[in-house]
Amino acid sequence: MLVNREAPPRTQVPTDFRGGLGIWDVSHPERPREITFVEWKGLHRFTFDGRYAYLSPEPEGYRGNIVMILDLEDPARPEEVGRWWMPGQWIAGGETPSWEGRAHRCHHPIRRGNRLYVSYWHGGFVILDIEDMAKPRFVSGVDWSPPFPWPTHTTLPVPFPLMGRQIMLVADEDVLRLTKDATSSFLWLVDITDETRPTPFASFQVDGIDGSPQPEFTGCHQPAEEVRSTEIPVAWFAHGLRIVDISKPHAPREVASFVPPVPDGASRVCSNDVCYDARGLMYLIDRTRGLHIVERV
Repeated sequence: MLVNREAPPRTQVPTDFRGGLGIWDVSHPERPREITFVEWKGLHRFTFDGRYAYLSPEPEGYRGNIVMILDLEDPARPEEVGRWWMPGQWIAGGETPSWEGRAHRCHHPIRRGNRLYVSYWHGGFVILDIEDMAKPRFVSGVDWSPPFPWPTHTTLPVPFPLMGRQIMLVADEDVLRLTKDATSSFLWLVDITDETRPTPFASFQVDGIDGSPQPEFTGCHQPAEEVRSTEIPVAWFAHGLRIVDISKPHAPREVASFVPPVPDGASRVCSNDVCYDARGLMYLIDRTRGLHIVERV
């Protein structure tokens, strides 16, 4: 089991805090045992294919999280295979960012074949060729923030063609907007048939959002990252769980939804993440507290 560790933004970090990745043996679930810990300033999200972990750590010398590939064939001795960063992040190497603060940073990579699809916060997204894992190579990228005010959270390639095209879903997260009077974020559909020229061509927004200013944590956050069909479960912050049908990619539509009750002590729902199990049950996590298990009927 892999466990990330980072300090929440805008909080005072304890002096004894250690950010990074914990690798645990859970062969006896009642007695989990940490095998080793890989330390960085922090680690946000990651994906794992059973051997390689695709990470977003913030190593020393860099400003903001970068892309890193870690080989866990021997979990007691993790080995870095390769890394990639947006030019301007390697401060220790003399690079100078063209953006303010940590606006351009890796949120997390998702692998499909020999490609990594990487969300890069207010740097948009990039597609990397990892045929040679030691030397990830930039293929293309799109940065639409600005003019759009939201950071990019997830870049999810659809593993089968839709109407003869290769499609990627891109979720912008409804936080840390560039403008204070913005409406809530939504889900993009991007044509990556020609991966050197990603082309946004459609979007989905929850019914009733009319473009007027909305508070943060109202809009899109994260789709389930295992695509099993053309129905995509999406955690939509204040609007709970939305099931979006992308079978007609130019006209995505909602086919089901579930809005949990407001958790005790919270002012509203804040559905943060959703994933499946082998039975098709969906696990919907609230950002503040609570878990709901949902079945599609």
